[in-house]
Amino acid sequence: MKTLLNCTLAVGALIGLVLAQSVLRGQPPGKIAVTTYHYDTFRTGWNSHETALSPKSLAPTVVAFPRFGLLQKVALDDTVYAQPLIVPDVTIAGGGHDVAYVVTESNTVYAIDANSGAILLQRNLGAAVARPAGCANNGPQVGIESTPVIDLTRRAMYLMSYAMRSDGRPAYLLHAIDLATLADQTPPAVASASHKLVDGSTFTFNASDHRQRAALLLADGNVYAAFASWCDRTAARGWLLGWRASDLQPLAANILTNRAPVSDSNKLSSIWMSGYGVAAVAGHLYFTTGNSPDDSYNDPNNLSESVVKVASDLTQVLDFFTPSDVGGLNHHDADLASGGVMVVPDQPGSVPHMATAAGKEGWMYLISRDHLGGFSDVTDNIVGEYQIGSCFCGQSYYANNIVTSGGAQVGVWQIYTAPSTGLTQIQSADIDSGPDGGFFTAVSSNGNANAIIWAVSRRHSSAGGPEPTLYAFQPIPGNPKLRQLFKATAGNWDVPHPAGDGANSNIVPVVANGHVYVASYRELDIFGFGSPVNKLSATPAITRASEPPTEGILNSTFGIITKAEGSRFTMKTEAGTEVQVDAEQALKDGLSPVITIGQPVSVFGATSAQGVVRAEVIKPAHIPPSR
Repeated sequence: MKTLLNCTLAVGALIGLVLAQSVLRGQPPGKIAVTTYHYDTFRTGWNSHETALSPKSLAPTVVAFPRFGLLQKVALDDTVYAQPLIVPDVTIAGGGHDVAYVVTESNTVYAIDANSGAILLQRNLGAAVARPAGCANNGPQVGIESTPVIDLTRRAMYLMSYAMRSDGRPAYLLHAIDLATLADQTPPAVASASHKLVDGSTFTFNASDHRQRAALLLADGNVYAAFASWCDRTAARGWLLGWRASDLQPLAANILTNRAPVSDSNKLSSIWMSGYGVAAVAGHLYFTTGNSPDDSYNDPNNLSESVVKVASDLTQVLDFFTPSDVGGLNHHDADLASGGVMVVPDQPGSVPHMATAAGKEGWMYLISRDHLGGFSDVTDNIVGEYQIGSCFCGQSYYANNIVTSGGAQVGVWQIYTAPSTGLTQIQSADIDSGPDGGFFTAVSSNGNANAIIWAVSRRHSSAGGPEPTLYAFQPIPGNPKLRQLFKATAGNWDVPHPAGDGANSNIVPVVANGHVYVASYRELDIFGFGSPVNKLSATPAITRASEPPTEGILNSTFGIITKAEGSRFTMKTEAGTEVQVDAEQALKDGLSPVITIGQPVSVFGATSAQGVVRAEVIKPAHIPPSR
């Protein structure tokens, strides 16, 4: 057993070294660049080359100065959903700077000094789109919502803007902008695609229907973007599109997760993953999909609620895993795609190539990448499954451990691969998070030593309570409780929600070169050692497209049915207010469950001048079913 442990530790150290080298490639010794979501294409969230931040230097008992804490608050023009990216030693704005790149929902790109917080350059990429499809769970408008990706060799940052064209229609534009000037290196590419359905008809990509939420991926010489829907209410399907990184020419093929014939029903099977990025390893790409209508799952033509493996040229689906209770997941809107896929660095033992995924239902699936498991309505043919709590989240990894963040708990699970393969939870800690389950983590260490798990609590703009909070935890061998090293407010989440949907934060902390970066609503917070230097200056005014009136706009309202009479009912919202609903049209179209007192529902519809919601779609609320 001792020999096995030593072997595991040695392999873990090698993995840490390899990951550190992949992050450091092209950078001066002692500094790292964070060029993609969760640090690497495996999406491990692990910076294994952090020398300044250690449990000893952060320990609450340390009284020496300088202490770790908030150094800078940088005012931005809008909400940030994307993770910041960090590049050291950029020649920009007349000098050399370590730069934090941040993008906002106003379609603004910022280059910010990563140490002082000074804004070096900023550029706006066009008018953002106000409340697409009446969906406001992102806030009042959408511009750049996904995390960009950086190619250090080309000194380019690839990002996807969502902007209004001169003809009044929205479009997605893939940009390759220069790290030093923020100018386009080549004309941006407009996202477009078509795909054959199983009945021979053609389904065409429509920017008005699709949401680009998942982080961009740079792999195998290509840039990839995944697409989802607006609040499940548009004629959207899950798309994965790709472009050559060198010239932004689109790949000849694309992936459509749902190829069922067109009908009046919304087909979905979206790829959104709460902003997590598509993962890549060895020429293969991995992602999760969300729900589609009841009884619509059909492999291989509609891969809803699934982990999907595709070829990097997007010519074919290579493998998939669908949980045995896919019908229940679809019915309850319990998306597996509320979390992404993390590729586990290769392990010695019985199943060396693994990946993990978890969603709203809270089960984390440990899967063999060589044989994902397909679908069986009897059992899940996978390595293992573990309850972690409802997961709008994504896993992290360090030194032979998987870090989970479902519900309101950080969990550390040790991997074992002999004589069989599985996970055992060895440590945990609770945080004060929002009403929806899950949040995001990152891990810093110096090789395998001095590991710190960082987390930012998940807030909901309409829920009240504390602002987003940054936590730091130390995993101590043999101690089942993670030691809390640090806790402080990190930014804010006062995102407007005019449609009543609210807007959840999915903040990913970024640890690099002795600092921690947290981007939130209209600000970037920089943590490190020293005294606070700069308070938040006046927030620049946000230039928005004119807001359409509420009348006639399809909004979403959540509540519990308290009274019912025929096709009309009263529901009580989270805020305690009563809303009158006319469900006649939704019932007539078969887009409503049976109206039952006590049933929690989400109602999609336009509000009349009299204040009555005329429902077009009524769905059971997001309550993960028991398993």
